[in-house]
Amino acid sequence: MTQIPLTSLTCPLDHLPLTRQGKCFTCPSGHSFDLAKRGYINLLPPQNKRSKDPGDSIEMIAARQRFLAAGHYQALANALVDVSAVSESVTLLDAGCGEGYYLRQLERSAPLTHWLAAGLDISKPAIDTAAKLDKGFQYLVASNANIPLAEDSVDVLWCVFGFADFAQFSHVLKPSGRLIMVDPGPEHLRELREIIYTDVVEKDTERTTPAGYDLADTLNIKGSMNLDNASINDLLLMTPHLFRAKREGREKASQLQHLTCQYDMQLRVLLPQ
Repeated sequence: MTQIPLTSLTCPLDHLPLTRQGKCFTCPSGHSFDLAKRGYINLLPPQNKRSKDPGDSIEMIAARQRFLAAGHYQALANALVDVSAVSESVTLLDAGCGEGYYLRQLERSAPLTHWLAAGLDISKPAIDTAAKLDKGFQYLVASNANIPLAEDSVDVLWCVFGFADFAQFSHVLKPSGRLIMVDPGPEHLRELREIIYTDVVEKDTERTTPAGYDLADTLNIKGSMNLDNASINDLLLMTPHLFRAKREGREKASQLQHLTCQYDMQLRVLLPQ
């Protein structure tokens, strides 16, 4: 595994190139950022945070790590690799990488491709976990609203169940690049939602193509999961349903010993115009 070129990093405060000097990265304006012990870089300045500890907590990250390691979303991981292996060498950014599960699938599923990859997330615990599990790729504490990478530096950009900033994505994507968006479909986790909510609201999942992009392909990734009590509770903890559902619904689901639950995910391949 290979890190995305560190020469592609830019200062989150003035967007000037960062230059490495030992374990410190500085820009011409004098802003300085240290390399953490685990090898990641924190490029989320305190003044750009909306809370003291933004993003997913340590508990949420651990739950997601256990759930994904069990292979429940392996079909999505396979699809991401398939649509990303576009050439012999690919520079890839996972924007909202969490604990790095999908990035770690790259060389396992497509070892013949030379991957130069980085993952960013606003959650420091997520990036700390990702860097601990994977010493090959570069991990950044950073925001999708202010991606600290040079213009036209990325071949493929993932946004998996994340917060999209299409202007920022366009900035860092090469003209020949591709944006991979993954969003929940209408039946995603329906059985779980029917348990934790009194009324399941049917949402319109028709998504318009964002300005500045062309829709190249759409994949619908569907299947069924047989979940035990531990996986049910991990799924609850790792999703926004933990905060949206009432306590009664969460407790009802957490007491289940088994649940057959479907996943329904939409993967879109978007090309910058």
